[in-house]
Amino acid sequence: MLGRLLRLGGRRFEARHPFPAADWDEARARVALLAVLPDDQAERLGHRAWGFVHAKRLSLHPELAGTVTFDAPARLALAGQACLLTLGWCDSEHREAFANVHEILILPDAFQRRVEEMDEFGVVHEYDDERAGETSLQGPVVVAWPDLMASGGLDGFNVLIHELAHKLDLGNSLDVDGFPPLPREIDPREWYRIFMGVWGDLQARLARGEATPIDDYAASHPGECFAVCCEHFFSDPDRLHRAYPALYGLLSRYFHQDPLAHLPAHAGPFDAW
Repeated sequence: MLGRLLRLGGRRFEARHPFPAADWDEARARVALLAVLPDDQAERLGHRAWGFVHAKRLSLHPELAGTVTFDAPARLALAGQACLLTLGWCDSEHREAFANVHEILILPDAFQRRVEEMDEFGVVHEYDDERAGETSLQGPVVVAWPDLMASGGLDGFNVLIHELAHKLDLGNSLDVDGFPPLPREIDPREWYRIFMGVWGDLQARLARGEATPIDDYAASHPGECFAVCCEHFFSDPDRLHRAYPALYGLLSRYFHQDPLAHLPAHAGPFDAW
């Protein structure tokens, strides 16, 4: 009954706001991550993205207004990348996952945050941290325009996916800890074992002065490990699968998606947008 009501609501929405197929085609043409999707997935994602554009605020900082192009295809390209995370989930799961996403705010550039951290000896250290994005439980998802423009390729970097992965993470607690709400078919102990194994491997490689197989920012915190791995899962799955096959399989079950099935192996950068 609920599913029928949700489908009816979707049809009513698109009766009032007809789906802009031409704008979605243009959005896909601009963003490799969307262009490589099979047609059936792309159609499903496009309709999800269209609903996202109407349900959430997509805002430019005043300094960007009038200086950059943020047209309808650009908005759909942004929304499409956001909704890629929930593409494998049903409509109700998609809405619940993004219930605390109210606004995506785009800033002109990276920004500074004053950070306090306590080391293993109990000493508090303060430093300025430059950030390309930021997420909080009820606040907006904030991303820097240059990093947003650098996203959308097939190279393992996507600031929007990274920050929205944090939003998923926050659904299980008030902290970004790498432990989002899990479906019944995934044992929390399995999730913890696999993710902490990856995090520990990354830290050990850095301690030995070795290169890491994925972005080493994943070694900075378990929550960042989850977000970085989500970036790789969607935009460079071949690299993630070769480095950590058990983790790739776990994320495939979590997201109900298999990007390896349609993304080319050893993909490189792409000029998105």
